[in-house]
Amino acid sequence: MKLLVVLLLVGCAAACTNLKRLKVKQQWAQAFKTNQDRMDFGYDLWNRIFTAAPNARALFSRVEGDNIYSNKFSAHAMRVLGGLDMCISLLDDEATLNAELAHLKMQHVSRGLPANGFDIFRDALMASIAAHRTDIRHKIDTNAWMACFAVIADGIQ
Repeated sequence: MKLLVVLLLVGCAAACTNLKRLKVKQQWAQAFKTNQDRMDFGYDLWNRIFTAAPNARALFSRVEGDNIYSNKFSAHAMRVLGGLDMCISLLDDEATLNAELAHLKMQHVSRGLPANGFDIFRDALMASIAAHRTDIRHKIDTNAWMACFAVIADGIQ
């Protein structure tokens, strides 16, 4: 019986609860902001990704992944972040989120992303969010981000 209670508590802690969804949405809004701030966020994110996985640039040769400041790559970065923004916005609308994730999965399945690609993206994303948030009095809620990003990543993989 004790094991069942422990497993239930672990499952609740790991779940993307309503409160965690709200925290993620609020912290995302603080970090992603508008206009040039979004471009700066994208440059920071992709610099972190390619620092962690330099060979990943080859996956983005179609959009000039060797130069994240090129127009092609900047447009790609904004498409990726636009998709992420949509998914985060839909965290509290499960049916619509699942439809969007299914659409994104179809786009990613044929791209040959490595198994750890979403982990690298997640780690870079969390570091970028922490660096770009306007409310520096409170740390990023890592538990909320891990749980809710898992919903998004699992839906796309």
